[in-house]
Amino acid sequence: MLSLQGQLLIAKDELVDPSFAQSVVLVLEHNAQGALGVILNRPTDMSIAQAWQQVSDQPCHSSGMVHMGGPCEGPLMVLHVHEDHAQIHPMPGVFFATDQMDVEWLIEHSAAPIKFFVGYAGWGEGQLETEIAQGGWDTLPASIDHIFHNTGDLWQTLTQMVLPSQRHGDLPAKLVPKHPSNN
Repeated sequence: MLSLQGQLLIAKDELVDPSFAQSVVLVLEHNAQGALGVILNRPTDMSIAQAWQQVSDQPCHSSGMVHMGGPCEGPLMVLHVHEDHAQIHPMPGVFFATDQMDVEWLIEHSAAPIKFFVGYAGWGEGQLETEIAQGGWDTLPASIDHIFHNTGDLWQTLTQMVLPSQRHGDLPAKLVPKHPSNN
């Protein structure tokens, strides 16, 4: 089995499940038992300061919005760049924390780049592989810029980056619309 850890899952237009339509997921872990990831492009209307008030009496030194990481409930979680405060190391230079003490440290020290999540995406044994085989997802290696410094519409940007031959067979790239609904 080829692990997709550190890869981006880019929802294809055919993926209409509202939890994942037009989503970009960073795969945090992937092994024979299943996969775990977070949706990168679903900011909520809640700031990290507002969320932090609900779970701690400590001051919040972080800014930014909390992202909806996926349809599965979970604690406040953080993608960041501090190796000493992580439970998962999805790719070089990127770490993931779910432990309350690590999350508190990250909020207190507020060192960027950092991204906060509630909820996560999870797949059981063979489920993600089946969804990919059925044409629900494209994959692309993740970069720190994709994770922390994306501006604009990340899904549309990455959809255009996927090789045209992966999405549109032999159609020349100049004939592929930026968004398929525009054809």
